Amino acid sequence: MERMTPSPRHGNVEESGQLSVLNLPELALECILERLSPAALCSMAGVCSSLRERCTSDHHWERHMKQKWGGVIGPAAYREWQWFIASRKISATSEGIKLRGLIRFICSSWSFSWFRSKVDDINRQKSSLRVDSVMSWYLALDTGRFRFPAQVFNRENGQVGFMLSCYDAELTYDPQTDTFQARYPPHGRRAVSIESGVQWDRIRAPPVDTSPHDLHISDCLNDLHPGDHIEIQWRRNKEFPYGWWYGVIGHLESCDGNQFHCHCHSSDTVVVEFNHYTPASRWRRATICRKEHSEEGNGADGFYGGIRKLYDNGEISTWKRLWPTEVLE
Repeated sequence: MERMTPSPRHGNVEESGQLSVLNLPELALECILERLSPAALCSMAGVCSSLRERCTSDHHWERHMKQKWGGVIGPAAYREWQWFIASRKISATSEGIKLRGLIRFICSSWSFSWFRSKVDDINRQKSSLRVDSVMSWYLALDTGRFRFPAQVFNRENGQVGFMLSCYDAELTYDPQTDTFQARYPPHGRRAVSIESGVQWDRIRAPPVDTSPHDLHISDCLNDLHPGDHIEIQWRRNKEFPYGWWYGVIGHLESCDGNQFHCHCHSSDTVVVEFNHYTPASRWRRATICRKEHSEEGNGADGFYGGIRKLYDNGEISTWKRLWPTEVLE
Protein backbone atom coordinates (compact mmCIF):
# COMPACT_ATOMS: atom_id res chain seq x y z
CA MET A 1 0.00 0.00 0.00
CA GLU A 2 1.30 3.46 -0.84
CA ARG A 3 2.15 5.73 2.06
CA MET A 4 -0.04 8.83 2.18
CA THR A 5 1.63 12.23 2.45
CA PRO A 6 0.40 15.81 2.15
CA SER A 7 -0.31 16.78 -1.45
CA PRO A 8 2.13 19.00 -3.38
CA ARG A 9 -0.90 21.08 -4.30
CA HIS A 10 -1.10 22.33 -0.72
CA GLY A 11 1.41 24.42 1.18
CA ASN A 12 5.11 24.01 0.68
CA VAL A 13 5.32 20.27 0.17
CA GLU A 14 7.74 19.10 -2.50
CA GLU A 15 6.58 17.33 -5.63
CA SER A 16 5.90 13.66 -5.02
CA GLY A 17 4.18 10.76 -6.64
CA GLN A 18 2.89 9.49 -3.31
CA LEU A 19 -0.78 9.48 -2.37
CA SER A 20 -1.77 12.57 -0.37
CA VAL A 21 -3.69 12.54 2.89
CA LEU A 22 -5.34 15.72 1.67
CA ASN A 23 -6.91 13.73 -1.16
CA LEU A 24 -9.06 11.95 1.39
CA PRO A 25 -12.75 12.93 1.59
CA GLU A 26 -13.35 15.86 3.91
CA LEU A 27 -15.24 13.78 6.48
CA ALA A 28 -12.52 11.11 6.58
CA LEU A 29 -9.78 13.70 7.10
CA GLU A 30 -11.73 15.39 9.88
CA CYS A 31 -12.27 12.04 11.61
CA ILE A 32 -8.52 11.44 11.54
CA LEU A 33 -7.70 14.88 12.96
CA GLU A 34 -10.30 14.52 15.70
CA ARG A 35 -8.48 11.43 16.96
CA LEU A 36 -5.07 13.08 17.15
CA SER A 37 -3.50 14.03 20.48
CA PRO A 38 -2.37 17.63 21.11
CA ALA A 39 1.21 16.55 20.37
CA ALA A 40 0.18 14.99 17.07
CA LEU A 41 -1.84 18.04 16.07
CA CYS A 42 1.21 20.22 16.68
CA SER A 43 3.31 17.89 14.53
CA MET A 44 0.76 17.86 11.71
CA ALA A 45 0.46 21.65 11.84
CA GLY A 46 4.08 21.90 10.74
CA VAL A 47 3.64 19.86 7.57
CA CYS A 48 1.95 22.32 5.23
CA SER A 49 -0.25 25.41 5.23
CA SER A 50 -3.48 23.48 4.62
CA LEU A 51 -2.92 21.10 7.52
CA ARG A 52 -1.68 23.96 9.67
CA GLU A 53 -4.98 25.78 9.22
CA ARG A 54 -6.94 22.66 10.11
CA CYS A 55 -4.78 21.51 13.03
CA THR A 56 -4.72 24.89 14.76
CA SER A 57 -8.46 25.53 14.50
CA ASP A 58 -10.47 26.10 17.68
CA HIS A 59 -12.75 23.23 16.71
CA HIS A 60 -10.11 20.59 17.41
CA TRP A 61 -8.53 22.24 20.44
CA GLU A 62 -11.78 22.93 22.28
CA ARG A 63 -12.22 19.19 22.74
CA HIS A 64 -8.72 18.82 24.22
CA MET A 65 -9.29 21.84 26.48
CA LYS A 66 -12.49 20.31 27.83
CA GLN A 67 -10.97 16.85 28.34
CA LYS A 68 -7.86 17.98 30.21
CA TRP A 69 -8.69 21.36 31.72
CA GLY A 70 -12.48 21.49 31.89
CA GLY A 71 -12.62 20.48 35.57
CA VAL A 72 -10.20 23.14 36.81
CA ILE A 73 -10.83 26.10 34.49
CA GLY A 74 -13.73 28.40 35.27
CA PRO A 75 -14.91 31.93 34.37
CA ALA A 76 -12.27 33.56 36.59
CA ALA A 77 -9.47 31.73 34.77
CA TYR A 78 -10.94 32.71 31.40
CA ARG A 79 -11.03 36.37 32.44
CA GLU A 80 -7.37 36.14 33.50
CA TRP A 81 -6.48 34.67 30.12
CA GLN A 82 -8.32 37.44 28.29
CA TRP A 83 -6.44 40.03 30.31
CA PHE A 84 -3.17 38.20 29.62
CA ILE A 85 -3.56 38.17 25.86
CA ALA A 86 -4.87 41.76 25.81
CA SER A 87 -1.79 42.97 27.67
CA ARG A 88 0.45 41.10 25.25
CA LYS A 89 -1.31 42.62 22.25
CA ILE A 90 -0.82 46.10 23.63
CA SER A 91 2.89 45.63 24.27
CA ALA A 92 3.71 43.49 21.24
CA THR A 93 4.88 44.63 17.84
CA SER A 94 2.84 43.62 14.82
CA GLU A 95 5.16 40.64 14.30
CA GLY A 96 4.81 39.65 17.93
CA ILE A 97 1.11 39.08 17.44
CA LYS A 98 1.96 36.23 15.07
CA LEU A 99 2.05 32.68 16.38
CA ARG A 100 5.83 32.43 16.17
CA GLY A 101 6.30 35.06 18.89
CA LEU A 102 3.69 33.58 21.18
CA ILE A 103 4.86 30.01 20.68
CA ARG A 104 8.46 30.88 21.51
CA PHE A 105 7.29 32.59 24.69
CA ILE A 106 4.99 29.78 25.75
CA CYS A 107 7.14 26.83 24.85
CA SER A 108 10.67 27.99 25.65
CA SER A 109 10.80 25.38 28.41
CA TRP A 110 9.07 22.59 26.45
CA SER A 111 11.22 19.51 26.81
CA PHE A 112 10.18 17.52 23.73
CA SER A 113 12.52 17.98 20.78
CA TRP A 114 9.87 16.97 18.28
CA PHE A 115 7.70 19.86 19.40
CA ARG A 116 10.51 22.40 19.16
CA SER A 117 11.27 21.29 15.62
CA LYS A 118 7.63 21.51 14.59
CA VAL A 119 7.30 24.95 16.17
CA ASP A 120 10.29 26.06 14.10
CA ASP A 121 8.58 24.67 11.01
CA ILE A 122 5.44 26.64 11.78
CA ASN A 123 7.45 29.79 12.44
CA ARG A 124 9.29 29.47 9.14
CA GLN A 125 5.96 29.18 7.37
CA LYS A 126 4.88 32.52 8.96
CA SER A 127 1.72 31.20 10.54
CA SER A 128 -0.75 33.83 11.71
CA LEU A 129 -2.64 31.91 14.39
CA ARG A 130 -4.52 34.24 16.73
CA VAL A 131 -2.93 34.72 20.13
CA ASP A 132 -6.42 34.30 21.60
CA SER A 133 -6.95 30.92 19.94
CA VAL A 134 -7.85 27.88 22.01
CA MET A 135 -4.59 26.23 20.94
CA SER A 136 -2.60 29.13 22.38
CA TRP A 137 -4.50 28.90 25.65
CA TYR A 138 -4.05 25.13 25.85
CA LEU A 139 -0.30 25.38 25.29
CA ALA A 140 0.05 28.22 27.80
CA LEU A 141 -1.63 26.05 30.45
CA ASP A 142 0.13 22.84 29.48
CA THR A 143 3.62 24.31 29.63
CA GLY A 144 3.04 26.04 32.98
CA ARG A 145 3.48 29.51 31.49
CA PHE A 146 0.04 30.72 32.49
CA ARG A 147 -0.93 30.89 36.16
CA PHE A 148 -4.68 30.64 36.66
CA PRO A 149 -7.15 30.97 39.56
CA ALA A 150 -8.88 27.85 40.88
CA GLN A 151 -9.65 26.21 44.24
CA VAL A 152 -7.71 23.58 46.21
CA PHE A 153 -9.23 21.07 48.62
CA ASN A 154 -7.56 20.53 52.02
CA ARG A 155 -5.00 23.26 51.41
CA GLU A 156 -1.37 23.05 52.51
CA ASN A 157 -1.21 19.26 52.29
CA GLY A 158 -4.27 18.77 54.45
CA GLN A 159 -3.16 20.48 57.63
CA VAL A 160 -5.68 19.83 60.39
CA GLY A 161 -6.95 23.41 60.32
CA PHE A 162 -7.94 23.05 56.67
CA MET A 163 -9.54 19.59 56.57
CA LEU A 164 -12.71 19.45 54.46
CA SER A 165 -12.27 22.95 53.13
CA CYS A 166 -11.59 24.43 49.71
CA TYR A 167 -9.58 27.63 49.24
CA ASP A 168 -8.87 29.90 46.31
CA ALA A 169 -5.33 29.88 44.94
CA GLU A 170 -3.31 30.72 41.86
CA LEU A 171 -2.14 27.51 40.18
CA THR A 172 0.76 26.72 37.89
CA TYR A 173 0.98 23.38 36.10
CA ASP A 174 4.23 21.39 36.15
CA PRO A 175 4.29 19.17 33.03
CA GLN A 176 7.29 17.20 34.34
CA THR A 177 5.42 15.89 37.40
CA ASP A 178 1.81 16.29 36.19
CA THR A 179 1.06 18.23 39.38
CA PHE A 180 0.46 21.85 40.31
CA GLN A 181 2.02 24.53 42.45
CA ALA A 182 -0.58 26.44 44.47
CA ARG A 183 0.04 29.99 45.58
CA TYR A 184 -2.36 30.96 48.38
CA PRO A 185 -2.95 34.69 48.96
CA PRO A 186 -1.91 36.30 52.27
CA HIS A 187 -4.26 35.65 55.20
CA GLY A 188 -4.30 38.68 57.44
CA ARG A 189 -0.66 39.34 58.29
CA ARG A 190 0.51 35.94 57.06
CA ALA A 191 2.76 35.88 54.03
CA VAL A 192 1.88 34.14 50.78
CA SER A 193 1.87 30.36 51.23
CA ILE A 194 3.11 28.08 48.42
CA GLU A 195 2.34 24.37 48.13
CA SER A 196 3.94 22.12 45.52
CA GLY A 197 2.93 18.72 44.21
CA VAL A 198 -0.83 19.35 44.31
CA GLN A 199 -2.62 16.51 42.55
CA TRP A 200 -5.42 16.93 40.01
CA ASP A 201 -8.03 15.40 42.32
CA ARG A 202 -7.55 18.23 44.83
CA ILE A 203 -8.37 20.98 42.34
CA ARG A 204 -11.64 22.32 41.03
CA ALA A 205 -12.94 25.29 39.12
CA PRO A 206 -14.79 27.66 41.48
CA PRO A 207 -18.45 26.52 41.45
CA VAL A 208 -19.72 30.09 41.87
CA ASP A 209 -18.33 33.28 40.42
CA THR A 210 -17.91 34.97 43.80
CA SER A 211 -14.66 36.56 44.95
CA PRO A 212 -13.18 34.94 48.10
CA HIS A 213 -13.40 38.39 49.69
CA ASP A 214 -17.14 38.78 49.02
CA LEU A 215 -20.19 37.29 50.71
CA HIS A 216 -21.91 34.73 48.48
CA ILE A 217 -25.61 35.51 48.11
CA SER A 218 -27.38 32.30 49.11
CA ASP A 219 -30.35 31.27 46.99
CA CYS A 220 -31.06 27.97 48.74
CA LEU A 221 -31.93 29.01 52.31
CA ASN A 222 -35.61 28.18 52.01
CA ASP A 223 -34.75 24.79 50.52
CA LEU A 224 -32.53 23.55 53.35
CA HIS A 225 -33.66 20.43 55.25
CA PRO A 226 -31.87 18.22 57.81
CA GLY A 227 -29.54 15.84 56.01
CA ASP A 228 -28.81 18.16 53.08
CA HIS A 229 -25.17 18.48 52.06
CA ILE A 230 -23.84 22.02 51.85
CA GLU A 231 -20.78 24.18 51.51
CA ILE A 232 -20.55 27.32 53.63
CA GLN A 233 -18.15 30.23 53.49
CA TRP A 234 -15.97 30.70 56.58
CA ARG A 235 -13.07 32.95 57.49
CA ARG A 236 -11.03 33.39 60.63
CA ASN A 237 -11.48 37.15 60.72
CA LYS A 238 -12.52 39.91 58.38
CA GLU A 239 -8.98 40.39 57.10
CA PHE A 240 -9.01 36.86 55.68
CA PRO A 241 -10.60 35.69 52.43
CA TYR A 242 -13.36 33.10 52.66
CA GLY A 243 -12.85 29.40 52.18
CA TRP A 244 -15.63 26.89 51.45
CA TRP A 245 -16.24 24.31 54.19
CA TYR A 246 -18.23 21.10 53.87
CA GLY A 247 -21.09 20.34 56.23
CA VAL A 248 -24.62 18.96 56.51
CA ILE A 249 -27.83 20.51 57.76
CA GLY A 250 -28.69 19.22 61.23
CA HIS A 251 -31.70 19.24 63.52
CA LEU A 252 -32.53 21.87 66.10
CA GLU A 253 -31.82 20.90 69.72
CA SER A 254 -35.57 20.93 70.35
CA CYS A 255 -36.11 18.29 67.62
CA ASP A 256 -35.77 14.57 68.30
CA GLY A 257 -34.88 13.88 64.67
CA ASN A 258 -38.02 11.90 63.92
CA GLN A 259 -38.77 12.53 60.27
CA PHE A 260 -42.52 12.39 60.82
CA HIS A 261 -42.45 15.11 63.48
CA CYS A 262 -39.53 17.26 62.31
CA HIS A 263 -40.31 20.89 61.54
CA CYS A 264 -36.72 22.14 61.41
CA HIS A 265 -37.15 23.23 57.80
CA SER A 266 -39.85 25.69 58.93
CA SER A 267 -37.64 27.39 61.52
CA ASP A 268 -35.80 30.66 60.93
CA THR A 269 -32.74 29.03 62.51
CA VAL A 270 -30.64 26.66 60.42
CA VAL A 271 -28.18 24.26 62.07
CA VAL A 272 -24.98 23.43 60.18
CA GLU A 273 -23.01 20.41 61.41
CA PHE A 274 -19.38 19.61 60.70
CA ASN A 275 -19.35 15.92 61.58
CA HIS A 276 -15.62 15.41 61.13
CA TYR A 277 -15.28 17.09 64.55
CA THR A 278 -16.11 15.37 67.82
CA PRO A 279 -19.56 16.06 69.33
CA ALA A 280 -17.94 18.12 72.10
CA SER A 281 -15.87 20.26 69.76
CA ARG A 282 -16.60 23.97 69.50
CA TRP A 283 -16.42 23.55 65.72
CA ARG A 284 -19.07 20.81 65.54
CA ARG A 285 -22.16 23.00 65.08
CA ALA A 286 -23.05 26.48 63.96
CA THR A 287 -26.38 28.23 63.57
CA ILE A 288 -27.38 30.81 61.01
CA CYS A 289 -30.53 32.82 60.35
CA ARG A 290 -32.58 31.64 57.42
CA LYS A 291 -34.17 35.05 56.85
CA GLU A 292 -32.06 37.96 55.63
CA HIS A 293 -28.91 35.89 56.00
CA SER A 294 -25.66 37.80 56.09
CA GLU A 295 -22.24 37.16 57.57
CA GLU A 296 -22.55 35.84 61.13
CA GLY A 297 -19.93 35.07 63.76
CA ASN A 298 -17.35 36.62 66.03
CA GLY A 299 -13.62 37.01 66.54
CA ALA A 300 -13.37 33.79 68.56
CA ASP A 301 -15.23 31.33 66.31
CA GLY A 302 -14.75 33.03 62.96
CA PHE A 303 -17.34 34.32 60.53
CA TYR A 304 -19.79 32.27 58.46
CA GLY A 305 -20.94 33.56 55.09
CA GLY A 306 -23.01 32.28 52.20
CA ILE A 307 -24.26 28.72 51.67
CA ARG A 308 -24.34 26.45 48.61
CA LYS A 309 -26.63 23.44 48.71
CA LEU A 310 -25.01 20.46 46.99
CA TYR A 311 -27.38 18.79 44.56
CA ASP A 312 -24.74 16.93 42.58
CA ASN A 313 -23.70 13.51 43.86
CA GLY A 314 -20.28 13.97 42.27
CA GLU A 315 -19.56 16.98 44.47
CA ILE A 316 -20.72 15.14 47.57
CA SER A 317 -18.55 12.13 46.70
CA THR A 318 -15.51 14.37 46.34
CA TRP A 319 -15.97 15.69 49.87
CA LYS A 320 -16.50 12.22 51.30
CA ARG A 321 -13.34 11.00 49.60
CA LEU A 322 -11.42 13.69 51.48
CA TRP A 323 -12.86 12.71 54.86
CA PRO A 324 -10.11 12.63 57.54
CA THR A 325 -9.03 9.25 58.88
CA GLU A 326 -9.50 10.44 62.47
CA VAL A 327 -12.24 12.54 64.05
CA LEU A 328 -10.94 16.05 64.79
CA GLU A 329 -11.11 17.67 68.20
